[in-house]
Amino acid sequence: MNNRIERLINKLKENNINNILITDTYAIYYFCKKWYHPEERLVMLNVSSDGRVILYVNKLFPTEEFGPILKWYQDTDDPLSLVLEDIKGNVGVDKNLCAKFLLPLMERSDCKFILASDLIDDLRAIKDEEEINKMIKSSQVNDMAMKMMKDKLKEGISEKDMALFLKESYKALGSSEFSFDPIVAYGANGADPHHTTDESLPKDGDSIVVDMGCILDDYCSDMTRTFFYKSVSPKAKEVYNTVLAANLAGIAAVKAGRPVSDVDKAARDVIEKAGYGKYFTHRTGHFIGLETHEKGDVSFTNDRLMEVGNIFSVEPGIYLPGEIGVRIEDLVLVTEDGCKVLNSYDKDLTVIK
Repeated sequence: MNNRIERLINKLKENNINNILITDTYAIYYFCKKWYHPEERLVMLNVSSDGRVILYVNKLFPTEEFGPILKWYQDTDDPLSLVLEDIKGNVGVDKNLCAKFLLPLMERSDCKFILASDLIDDLRAIKDEEEINKMIKSSQVNDMAMKMMKDKLKEGISEKDMALFLKESYKALGSSEFSFDPIVAYGANGADPHHTTDESLPKDGDSIVVDMGCILDDYCSDMTRTFFYKSVSPKAKEVYNTVLAANLAGIAAVKAGRPVSDVDKAARDVIEKAGYGKYFTHRTGHFIGLETHEKGDVSFTNDRLMEVGNIFSVEPGIYLPGEIGVRIEDLVLVTEDGCKVLNSYDKDLTVIK
């Protein structure tokens, strides 16, 4: 039995839960190191407080023995009848369990079903050494790809061209795929934090927001840098320096045992004091790991205490409609004495000539 399963079993005992039924494919991978893409079929991990670990899986998905008890079914079988044999009392379910499976289980059983995703998400929020090493390497690849992106940018190359070049760059660096659709936003497009990359071309004085990430060894990276094309106005320089100061203030506020909201407050205070508060329109960050956005955000409402092993983004921004956008984002790992910034790509104001 691996350490992750052991920690989950301890959580079940602490919360008086007999079984937890897991269908979230990321969570199954987290506990089993196996990827499944079941589509409409049931693949479910059942972890019991007594130590039993069962995987219900369709025979279409060949699986070697690897730890859990394997219970097979085929398309003509009723897989829920197998599950019903192995659950009792208080049964936790994850947030991804489809109603077409959950409702029949509720109808055919006298168990009490409880939403228990928090037990899983809280475990996943604290990265172990293996995960940390993978995320460091994923971020290193992202740093290298960002340099390639900056060096590629020139007159006549569109946002879409840059995104296509990024895909090629990741492949050359050994990454399997994007961790999310990249954002390349020129000029006023950058004032939309979630701009859809289009055919726009760079113009003199444009800010260039590049928000990008890859997957390496199953773990995600995420970073944003903002450049300027050919020239930068005094106002744009002020905006950039304000966002950089907010990014650094947020990072400085990362301390184990303090509320996550401290990070948002530190970054937001800098922007508000500079007079741009209403133009910082989103939370300061998000947790990340196997998924780009995992449970937990870096916002003023999140009073969860930071723990050693948490990894999240610090990404303040200022968005001036019709003008420019500036965002600077790093991933940080909470450590015993503060944090480790996983990105090393330069944040000094850069004008691409």
